[in-house]
Amino acid sequence: MNPQTSRPIFVLGCPRSGTTLLQQMLHSHRRIAFPSETRFVHTSYEARHRFGDLERERNRRALAEWITRGGDTKFRVLELDAEDVIEEIVHGPPTLGSALAIVFRAYARRHGKARWGDKRPSYFRRVPMLRRMFPDAQFVHLVRDGRDAVSSLMRMPWFEGDIYAAALTWREAVDTGMRLAPRLGSGTFYELRYEDLVTDPEPALVRLCAFLGEEYDAEMTMAYRHARRTVPSARKWHLRTHEEPNTRNVGAWRDRLRGSEADLVEHVLASRLLDHGYTLSGAARPGAAELARFHRVAAHRWRSRHAHAVLDRFAQAREPNPVVSRVRGPVRVADRQDES
Repeated sequence: MNPQTSRPIFVLGCPRSGTTLLQQMLHSHRRIAFPSETRFVHTSYEARHRFGDLERERNRRALAEWITRGGDTKFRVLELDAEDVIEEIVHGPPTLGSALAIVFRAYARRHGKARWGDKRPSYFRRVPMLRRMFPDAQFVHLVRDGRDAVSSLMRMPWFEGDIYAAALTWREAVDTGMRLAPRLGSGTFYELRYEDLVTDPEPALVRLCAFLGEEYDAEMTMAYRHARRTVPSARKWHLRTHEEPNTRNVGAWRDRLRGSEADLVEHVLASRLLDHGYTLSGAARPGAAELARFHRVAAHRWRSRHAHAVLDRFAQAREPNPVVSRVRGPVRVADRQDES
């Protein structure tokens, strides 16, 4: 183990795969600060051109004001002093990655932690962006049985897609993980299964900590105590984080998906389910019309992703500054504060 490691950690995966549970577990580690979703990393990256040349102090201030007070961010969840953070960004290195790192380091410092992370399920679509800003980052991909993830996603009040979109989201997430694993290597990319995390948390977390270069901390298995203080009861879809890890929802898809839905999801995800160690139920083959619609939606989503990638390449060519973080080294934790 390297007690001085300070690499950023990003948790990603298909929505409804347990990433909030894992975020709470990581935050319970004595060295790692892991806030709930902040939503200013990808939005500030997409808006980066509006701030101009960050070598100019007024532009760094405009960026800092946007991060801390903009309507598209959730800076408030960090419970940091906005003015202090703004001044630190203004006097920091003139890159977007540096500004973001300064915010997360301030959060880690507030909690007396030497290291920071961030989680957002959709980060599986944004690993190139994250690596541009944080080339030394480590990535943790959480995988859940696709049938359970899809059935849970379909129950969410904020999910606007249908069964085809839900299945394709899981497929895209696991396909991305399978491409990233060999490309990034075992020291940068790590994959674990939700079922292993809730069935026997300690060995799963010991292995995760080994990947992160950290000593295992037993407090991670009691993250529900932290979640009860920090995860609002109004977010009913996250209330399972208030409980000790359990397997109550493993296999819940059998009750949640209608027969035709279960047949479709298992059929189109079958090879990937098997690749990740899940057992098939022997579902019937869906009808031709259902499969044709699934493939039409898949083609549309592929075209959309490709178009977005092309636009981002053009955007990169117009950047007035590098985006890579120039903030290095572990967070100074001498002034530890009590956690909320």
